[in-house]
Amino acid sequence: MLTLAFHIQPVKATGTIYIRADGSIEGTANIQTADNVTYVLTANINDSIIVERNSIVIDGNGYTLQGTGSGTGIDLSGRTNVTVRNTQITGFDYGIYLATSSNNSISGNNITDSSYPIRLEWSSNNIISENKATNNWNEVALYWSSNNIISENNMPGNTNGGIRLSWSIYNMISGNNIANNWNEGIHLDDSPNNSISGNNITNNYGDGIYLSYSSNNEFYHNDFIDNTQHVNISSSVAIYANIWDDGYPSGGNYWSNYTGTDVKSGSYQNETGSDGIGDTPYIIDANNIDHYPLVVPTAIPEFP
Repeated sequence: MLTLAFHIQPVKATGTIYIRADGSIEGTANIQTADNVTYVLTANINDSIIVERNSIVIDGNGYTLQGTGSGTGIDLSGRTNVTVRNTQITGFDYGIYLATSSNNSISGNNITDSSYPIRLEWSSNNIISENKATNNWNEVALYWSSNNIISENNMPGNTNGGIRLSWSIYNMISGNNIANNWNEGIHLDDSPNNSISGNNITNNYGDGIYLSYSSNNEFYHNDFIDNTQHVNISSSVAIYANIWDDGYPSGGNYWSNYTGTDVKSGSYQNETGSDGIGDTPYIIDANNIDHYPLVVPTAIPEFP
C-alpha cells in the first residue's frame, strides 16, 4: 500500500493564467478563443488556470496542464455554467477545484499525480462525468455540497479511495468504476440522503463503502466484488440506518460473498421462480440489510 508514488517530472512554471471576466486571456498564447465563449488549448501549459468568466467552455483539446506538485490546475471558484473537457491534468494539489460553484460540467478529463483530482466545496448542481482519475493521493471529494451528479467516471488506483462525501447531501453517484484503490471505494462522512447506484466497487484494498454518521442513503444495483470488506459502518445504531435495495422486483446489490440461492417460488410478491434475486437477505448489520440481493453482477459499461 505504501509503494504507490507520484511520478511528477520537474517543469518550469510559466506563470498563472487567467481567463478574465471580460473574456480576455492573460498569461499564455496557448489558449485561443474566437468568440469569448469557447477556449481551446493549442499546446501544453505548465501552470494553473484561474477562471473569472461564467458561461464558457474550456476544451483541453487533449493537451496537458502540468503542475509542479502544488497549487490548482483549473480553479472554478465562484463560477457558474462553465464546462471543462478533454484536458490532461497532472501534478497539482487540486486538479480541478470548485468552491461556491454551480451548474458546471467537468467531463472527459484525465487527472493524475495530484492530491485531489477534483474537489468541490459549498457547490451544487454540478455534473462530474466520464473523467479518469488515477494515481492520485485522495478521492474525488465533495465537502458541504449538494445536488451534484458524479457519473460514469473511471477511478482506479488512487491511494485514499475513489469518491468521498463529507457533510454533503442529495448527491447522485452512479455508473462509476471504483476499483483497485488502496483504501475505501466510497467514503461517506456525516452525509445523509445520497443515492449510490450502478457502480462497480471492486477489489479495493480497504472497504468498498465506509460510512460514518451517515443515514438514509440509498444503495442499489452496485457490484461489490472482492473488496477487503464490502461495507464498514462505524456507527451502526438505528439512527444511522441506510437503504440497501430498490425493492422488488428491481432488487438490491450484487455481493461477491453472498452465499444464498435463487431457487424458491413465491418467496416475494409475484415471484414465480428464479428471478435473479436471492431468496434470503444480505445482512450487513441489524439496521442495514439488502432484502433483495442480486445473484449476478449488474452490467457495468467498459471504461477507458
